[in-house]
Amino acid sequence: MVPSPKRFTGHALAVVVCALTIAGCGGGGTTPSGGGGSPTPSPTPTSSPTIAPGAITEYPVPTASAGPSGIAAGPDGNLWFTEIVADKIGRITPTGTTTEYPLPTANARPYNIAAGPDGNLWFTESAGNNIGRITPTGTVTEFPIPTPNSGPSGITAGPDGNLWFTESAVPANKIGRITPTGTITEFSVPTFGAEPTGIAAGPGGNLWFIETAAFQIGSITTTGTITEFSVPGSGLMNIAAGPDGNLWYTETTSAANKVGRMTPTGTVTEFSVPTASAEPLGIVAGPDGNLWFTEFSGNNIGRITPTGTITEFPVPTASAQPVNIVAGPDGNLWFTETTGNKIGKIIP
Repeated sequence: MVPSPKRFTGHALAVVVCALTIAGCGGGGTTPSGGGGSPTPSPTPTSSPTIAPGAITEYPVPTASAGPSGIAAGPDGNLWFTEIVADKIGRITPTGTTTEYPLPTANARPYNIAAGPDGNLWFTESAGNNIGRITPTGTVTEFPIPTPNSGPSGITAGPDGNLWFTESAVPANKIGRITPTGTITEFSVPTFGAEPTGIAAGPGGNLWFIETAAFQIGSITTTGTITEFSVPGSGLMNIAAGPDGNLWYTETTSAANKVGRMTPTGTVTEFSVPTASAEPLGIVAGPDGNLWFTEFSGNNIGRITPTGTITEFPVPTASAQPVNIVAGPDGNLWFTETTGNKIGKIIP
């Protein structure tokens, strides 16, 4: 990713790919051919000198310059992540053992990933134009999206037992729903060129999503009715439901550099990130009752309380460019380092 981009696209997808292209890809690690995988001996992790709250441990991804991006907690007690440059799905145990699974489609660019209600992991293929499903044993199935070149980006499990995803490309501009058996339905976003990116299940039993180009947050019912809310920030990127019943989101551009909070009725409060031009990106509710977020250029993991107090924790690897973050089954927060090529763990 280039420093201080003026505009982010699809969870900063275009700029993340740009940075990874500059860094190079391929090489390193042992990866099985076909749909299976075998555990890869984990390189020695690096960690902060203490195990106090905020301590970070990092685990290198076996494939060099793999571009780890999305991350999700799996039903098997492990963490699952996408490798956008290497075209693989990775699995890492809470103790740091990594397994990688190559995708059937070349240059698929897997981006975001979520645990499904069927016990599998589901992910978006931003260039392959598919929604992928991988079982905990590594079997991959791909489902083509009806709209060509839709630019699938965010994905999340909905309260209706389906997966919901965003189609960020301007010709598409839709919210998609896929059943566990692979049936896809698409709903057009009312605002043209809105560029929907992050998506999360939230208040009211609805799905809530970011409209990066329209400076809006959208809500869609499980039957497809969409409501849009204008927000004052810029560079909106990811969204999460907070423990306070509100929606929390990141404003990634250097000019904004904030974390936003929106009530289900559309009232917005913004909180400035202490580090200038930090470019907050991923965000998730933590087990401690706070929200946790990544700082792509600030190279920190941030914690924000429901009242807006922010604390930042430096990532040990310089210029690691942390992207997405998730609450793990072990009570810690796990995040991807797209340029550092590592999976990080932070104690809340």
